[in-house]
Amino acid sequence: MNRISTFRAAVFALAPMVAIALGGAVLAQSPAPSASPAASPSATPSPAPSAAPVPPPAETKSPADAPTAEKAPTPAPPPPAASVQNADPFGEEFTLEPKKVVVMKGTANWDSAFDTLIDSFKALTALLDKQGIKATGNSMIVYTSTDDTGFTYLAQIPVDQDVKNLTKDMSMGKSPEGKALKFVHRGSYDNMDNTYEAITNHLDDKKLEAKDTFIEEYITDPLKTAEDKLVINVYVPLR
Repeated sequence: MNRISTFRAAVFALAPMVAIALGGAVLAQSPAPSASPAASPSATPSPAPSAAPVPPPAETKSPADAPTAEKAPTPAPPPPAASVQNADPFGEEFTLEPKKVVVMKGTANWDSAFDTLIDSFKALTALLDKQGIKATGNSMIVYTSTDDTGFTYLAQIPVDQDVKNLTKDMSMGKSPEGKALKFVHRGSYDNMDNTYEAITNHLDDKKLEAKDTFIEEYITDPLKTAEDKLVINVYVPLR
């Protein structure tokens, strides 16, 4: 039953109660039966009834004295600002600043893409831990080329010093820089197709042309976060 039906049902439920109340009022106002003929003739006749006395004006009461049922419901206070969920910016203009990074290049198939990226991050993290070097920023993936079967990429971790004992597929370098649009993805890597489809539609609507690369910055640590809880900033450099 919806709210309107409930309200109407309540009104109809009150109707018999109102009728009973009104009937009782009519009975209360009916004249009393006349005296019995057997009454003593010596009884003093009652004087003629005088006009009904006018009741004194009702006492003026403050709103606080009004019955609770007659008070207007107090509106609920607005929720605190902290509880208001703001949507993530979509297509926000952003300037990428170059950072010193340790880099691992690789190739992946789409079917096993996330596992391959995780393996690269694990290899880089293990090397940094062995040398006691702390990352100075979030892990990143720079996609350098893509096709229907897979892609090539650069896994990057920002550092503040050179890393030694690099393998043949590792190097020191700089992260991308320049003007880009920022998008936010929340959820698993497998669901990023929806995010990239929305990005493509946004670029088409704005008639913007992207470069042949894009960057994913992992705001949540991909080695410690459940895949469906990932938060990833996607940067699309513009021509």
